[in-house]
Amino acid sequence: MLGKGGHAALTLMSLLLLLWQEVVGIEVPQDPKIQQDLKQPPTIIKQSVKDYIVDPRDNTIIIECEAKGNPAPTFSWRKNGKFVNIGKDPRVTMRKRLGTLEIAFRNGGRPEDYEGEYQCFAANDLGVALSNKILFRVSKAPLWPKEELEPVTVIEGSTLVLPCNPPPGLPPPIIFWMDSNMTPIPQDRRVSMGLNGDLYFSNVLAQDGQKDYSCNARFNFTHTIQQKNPFTLKVQTMEPYNQTSYNTSDPYGGRKVAESPPTFLSPSGSESVKMVLRDEQLLLECIAAGLPTPTIKWFKRGGDLPAQKVKFENYNKTLKIVHVSEEDAGEYVCRAINHLGSVRHSIYVEVKAAPYWLDKPTNLVLAPEENGRLVCRANGNPKPDIQWLMNGEPIESAQPSVNREVLGDTILFHKVLMESSAVYQCNASNQHGYLMANAFVSVLDMPPRMLGPKNQLIKVLVNNRTFLNCPFFGSPLPVLRWFKNGQGSGLDGGQYRAYINGTLEIKRARKEDEGIYTCVANSILGKAENQVQLEVKEPTRIIEAPTNQSAVRRSKARFHCKVASDPSLSTKVTWTKDGEPLYLGGRLKKDEESLTISSVSEDDEGMYTCTVKSEIDQDSASARLTVLEDASPIPLRPDRPDPPMDLDLSDAAARSVRLTWIPGNDHRSPVTEFLVQFEEDRWEPGRWQDLSSFPGDLNSVILQLAPYVNYQFRVIAINAVGRSQPSRPSPRYKTTGSPPDAIPRDLRGWGSKKDNMEITWEPLHDLERNGPNLQYNVWWRRKDSGDDWTNVTTFQSKYIVHPTETYVPYEIKIQARNDLGSGPESNVVIGFSGEDKPKEAPTELQISKVGGTSAKIHWKPVDLSSVQGEFKEYRLYYSRESSLVPGLVVSKEKKTTGFYTTVPEPSGILKDLVPYSRYQMFMVVANNRFESPPSNNVIFTTEEDVPDAPRFFRINRRSLDTLYLQWGKPLEPNGILIGYQLIYHRVNGSRLGPQQIQTFLQNETEFTLRLPDRSARYKFNLSALTKVGAGEVYAEESPHFTNEENFTDATDVVKLTEATLSSVFSPTPTPLPPLPPTTIPPTTSSTTTTTPLPTTTSTTTTTTEATATTTTPVLVTTKRVDQNVLAPRREIWNLTVVPNSDYANVNWSHNLPADSKFVVEVTLDSNKTVTVEEVKQPPINLRALIAGEKYRLRVYSQELNSVSSKFVIFKTKAAHIDQVDIATQGWFIGLMCAIALIILILLIVCFIKRSRGGKYPSPGFLTGFTKYLVRDKKDLPLDPVDQKDQDGSFDYQNENENSSDEDNKPLQGSQTSLDGNVKESDDSLVDYGEGGDGQFNEDGSFIGQYTVKKDKDETEGNESSEATSPVNAIYSLA
Repeated sequence: MLGKGGHAALTLMSLLLLLWQEVVGIEVPQDPKIQQDLKQPPTIIKQSVKDYIVDPRDNTIIIECEAKGNPAPTFSWRKNGKFVNIGKDPRVTMRKRLGTLEIAFRNGGRPEDYEGEYQCFAANDLGVALSNKILFRVSKAPLWPKEELEPVTVIEGSTLVLPCNPPPGLPPPIIFWMDSNMTPIPQDRRVSMGLNGDLYFSNVLAQDGQKDYSCNARFNFTHTIQQKNPFTLKVQTMEPYNQTSYNTSDPYGGRKVAESPPTFLSPSGSESVKMVLRDEQLLLECIAAGLPTPTIKWFKRGGDLPAQKVKFENYNKTLKIVHVSEEDAGEYVCRAINHLGSVRHSIYVEVKAAPYWLDKPTNLVLAPEENGRLVCRANGNPKPDIQWLMNGEPIESAQPSVNREVLGDTILFHKVLMESSAVYQCNASNQHGYLMANAFVSVLDMPPRMLGPKNQLIKVLVNNRTFLNCPFFGSPLPVLRWFKNGQGSGLDGGQYRAYINGTLEIKRARKEDEGIYTCVANSILGKAENQVQLEVKEPTRIIEAPTNQSAVRRSKARFHCKVASDPSLSTKVTWTKDGEPLYLGGRLKKDEESLTISSVSEDDEGMYTCTVKSEIDQDSASARLTVLEDASPIPLRPDRPDPPMDLDLSDAAARSVRLTWIPGNDHRSPVTEFLVQFEEDRWEPGRWQDLSSFPGDLNSVILQLAPYVNYQFRVIAINAVGRSQPSRPSPRYKTTGSPPDAIPRDLRGWGSKKDNMEITWEPLHDLERNGPNLQYNVWWRRKDSGDDWTNVTTFQSKYIVHPTETYVPYEIKIQARNDLGSGPESNVVIGFSGEDKPKEAPTELQISKVGGTSAKIHWKPVDLSSVQGEFKEYRLYYSRESSLVPGLVVSKEKKTTGFYTTVPEPSGILKDLVPYSRYQMFMVVANNRFESPPSNNVIFTTEEDVPDAPRFFRINRRSLDTLYLQWGKPLEPNGILIGYQLIYHRVNGSRLGPQQIQTFLQNETEFTLRLPDRSARYKFNLSALTKVGAGEVYAEESPHFTNEENFTDATDVVKLTEATLSSVFSPTPTPLPPLPPTTIPPTTSSTTTTTPLPTTTSTTTTTTEATATTTTPVLVTTKRVDQNVLAPRREIWNLTVVPNSDYANVNWSHNLPADSKFVVEVTLDSNKTVTVEEVKQPPINLRALIAGEKYRLRVYSQELNSVSSKFVIFKTKAAHIDQVDIATQGWFIGLMCAIALIILILLIVCFIKRSRGGKYPSPGFLTGFTKYLVRDKKDLPLDPVDQKDQDGSFDYQNENENSSDEDNKPLQGSQTSLDGNVKESDDSLVDYGEGGDGQFNEDGSFIGQYTVKKDKDETEGNESSEATSPVNAIYSLA
């Protein structure tokens, strides 16, 4: 624990670091003039490696040390901490102006005499810089000690180890085994060499004794091989050995050899410990003995072996992990197995780390009186000690300074002075190594200087973004301001933006921006200024570009190229053919605006490009010349281009390469684009991916590439017809590696368990690796704790931090690295460890203000610290237990709703309850993974409310003058039902008649309405009632039997959405891209009738398909012109179609001139037949349509084909016979005359019979005859008395079911409506008779048959809506 003093020191350090965290040193430009005058402390730029081993045979040994500084530094050396007097040793010299040592042995001497630890010191007036400590050693290749080796006797099948024990060398030698004939000893699962150089036999075969075994040591530095005396084996066998009986499947030749279970030869025991340093190579070895030869398998306790890092060598006996990281620590288990058993060995791997940089100190340049800091942060295992030195001496021994303060790994500088310049060394060391870095602090005072050229003239294009540069320097850093024409208070803001590096940005250069701009740099040491003159020019452009041409051979071809440019700029026009310069003269002549080719030949065919250049810009345009054979050519069809050829790579760079190709034949359609694709053979070999697209006039491009990728490329040419085949691949090009550029994305930390935090991220893509062995450095620390960062390096895309406290925040960051270095660090993100079950439950759950569908609830909240995770919500579980309506069964489904609140007295509204029901509920508090125990259970009931709509509502028309209404009880009565309410209106066209109300008891579910006349139609609104009031309305309309059409009724217009349209080939050009749409909402018909009762509003929307009874115009919304554009775009919108059976009324809106002509394009959907009709202004009547067919229609301008409406889909009505007054039809008059004649003949016959004493015909005869006529004319029942329901209404369905087949046959040619019902005629035979009713007398004779016709108004009254109908007369006769 820290005492009070420790806390105070920590607080002071944090405050000071906060004050200095924004300090940035002065960046000195690399301008030669500045560098020449700049005083700088020394900096080491070259030195030998820390562990420097040399060959003793070298005549000269060089120990390097180079440094820079101003003044030039002087050098000195120390050996083993003592000063080296170079002048006293004739063999040692130092290179001029460099600190490099040269030790020569041409005249004798031994390199071993100079072994030791060397360190170079580079000094000038401003400080001293140090090199690393260089350990200089001479390579050694000692001889093997002489020894006499006795023959080794071994029993066949037993184990054997031949020791090598090579002499210690520097560096250690490479070991290998050979026999006396210098033949390598073959190695396999049974015989292999261990990491220590010994040769191991898992079991010995008899043939192993046929050769000797010699251990060899190769010393690379001295290029020598030392050989040990050979071993000779004598293998004893239990049975005679015959060499010819040996084979690989039976190595013992059928002889019996005792088998043995596995045992380990190396390592010994059941467990061992292995220590390895971070980023080094880990080698674990298990060699087993046994017969048969055991198999080795490897495992890692508590996890999987990292597949990307692990390699198995020496027949699975060696496990190798490259670039070890902290996550590779743990217990590794090797297992040896044969059929007699198995044995295990555990190797505990500890990963330590020599120091490595987290924040390496860098040079700091300050002005007098400025503040700054040096930071030196390193990590390692164990954590390294940080030591500061100043000019090569411990900083503790340096003279104290009030301007300098050392705080651990940071040195703070406050109001520095000129004498504060020095070189500081940071040394980070632990038992495994050390790091040392030099960083100087240079205090510089220099008056402002201008670094750019004086009085520049800059010409720019109008409306272009422009930058005026004014590089400057000074210490302290001057303040720079810009002025125009020597006036103003400084340019910054609006059109101008001044940058701290001296650049002035003009966002959009205009003519009025021309002038002289002056930049002035000011500091306390003086000022400096420079001027830039700006001229704004008009762009150079081609206003008449060449066009593609076809020319007959030996004719003349001309390409136009008219140019416009700024008058003050000189321009030059050049022509090229297929990218090559054209040599003018002879047949090729150029004037100011064109290129003329006389006597065209086949060689002239190609792509001609006109390029105009000025000193600041250029423009170009191209066109193709096609040469034809004769004057009347048959035009050839354009085709896809041939693939490009001869791909070539050049101008190779680290991340780019130039790709050049030869275009193939474009087949009469110019190439507009080249697509470059690539394939790499490392991660996705064989898969071609798009890289870049380039204009069709290029054939040499620079490709931007990713590092560490083995590329090959191919090119695809694209013209208006399509793509060419891919070209042949280019040669492969492998880019060099580099540290990663990308930062792993989607970094997050979350807990999968209560005591861990999973850190996950999206791994870099393959092309972002930039080098081999991609790894990730992950740092984390508890938020706001002040702890040091903990880090780990992993190959995976996840790392689990364990153990952690429950749900605590962590700061997390990540960095990608590979063998070539580390990439940028990510921003710090906040993650959380895992969540646990909340400890507390909400209490005192209660309810108030209960309504029918909602209730207000209250509860006592929990302490948020007890949630043990992210507070998600208070979660209420509730279920409907029962309904208070007797006998109503309900579902007891449990539902939930959440309340997010942190107020001291929380409450909420529980909605969507079912009225008149019994509920129970309880509450929990929830985090992301868990819920708390439940609160107290609460039971409550909801109030009664209005009921739902009736379950169904049917309307049947059982006769011409009655409607039968039937409905079902509501599924949810929401209370006790007390009855039903029926509100209905008579409908006359689009008008509603007076409102009528009918009420019913709760057990009544049917009603019969008697119609005042047969054509009456009604609109019904039915609702159930509780004591609260009327519930949801169920609306229906009565069936109707007349064709009512209203082509001009706007309520029938509906919006046609894009989804209803389908794509059909159109012979006209594709319309222009649509403008932003103007929304037109669907139109609905709404009629409101005011009565003493509440107002009732009925809303209906028509459909898009025409039927026999409704006509549906279709409205297509097109996209309207934006009112903010300068000129309106021509367009056609609001296309409506009102279809009938064989014609349609079409109307549309447009903003074209009044004399414009239009084309109506109609496509028959069934066979895709397209017809067009030229028309003038809308509306129009479109005729000759087919009944019952679906059509697609659009309208476009005859002059501007691209101006088109959207397509509209409509369907014509099915074929039917329009209602006409048949009383005027000839066939009807003839029929009536025939009937009258037959009746007259019957009367005459009756009269004759009577005069002869006969009897009248039977009344049944006339009645039957009349019924026959009526049934042939109209398929309706003639005896309604027999078919009446109990309520006196008719039911068509029942009557048809009870009638005979003979009765149901209609007369051929009789008229039937589209809905299957018989159409009512508007004529009546009553008007033709002399009586009003035309009734029969009891004896069957007509009464008043020849009486005078009555006035229609007297017989039917004013309320009748029917015309005269012969069918009604027949009904009267019947």
